[in-house]
Amino acid sequence: MKITVCIGSSCHIKGSRIVVEELQKLISENNLTEKIELAGTFCMGKCQQGVCVTVDDEFYSVSPETVKNFFEETVKNKI
Repeated sequence: MKITVCIGSSCHIKGSRIVVEELQKLISENNLTEKIELAGTFCMGKCQQGVCVTVDDEFYSVSPETVKNFFEETVKNKI
């Protein structure tokens, strides 16, 4: 599985750094480092919806406040 987080200007302002750090922590805590590749990219073109995240090319809008639920409900269910 590949998770890509936008780290462009708009998403950065909306907390992409926090989203990335939290995803890194959750991936590690759940022993999923062998199953999940976490990457960053610049603008995904959906700046109004940021923080923009894709899971295997499927788009999601995530925030620092929703990242834990996103991981539990979306990421873990796809593994």
